[in-house]
Amino acid sequence: MGKTAIKTIIRRKRQVRVRKKITGSAVRPRLNVFRSAKHIYAQLIDDATNSTLASCSTLTVKDSEVTYTGNIQAAALVGKGIAKIASEKGITSVVFDRNGFLYHGRIKALAEAAREGGLLF
Repeated sequence: MGKTAIKTIIRRKRQVRVRKKITGSAVRPRLNVFRSAKHIYAQLIDDATNSTLASCSTLTVKDSEVTYTGNIQAAALVGKGIAKIASEKGITSVVFDRNGFLYHGRIKALAEAAREGGLLF
């Protein structure tokens, strides 16, 4: 097994541990975050109906200042974008699901930008 395979297994274990404790609803959806090497994605999920209420990513956010989408500035833009979309849909409070990723770097930047945008969690 390679180093990346072990890291993925460890992240999956954290993901399962966190997912047991939190669920999203229509009133308070789950803010799910996924990061890859190049992009970061955020979704608002209603677990009662298994549906995605809103989504935002570095693929959908267009900004002339960001030339590289795999950094903290791009993650902050996605956080502001998901907060804006949520407020348009009348969602003010969410449950944060970091999806097994550690809370630092891009995940932290996205969460703080979403809080600044008006989301409560």
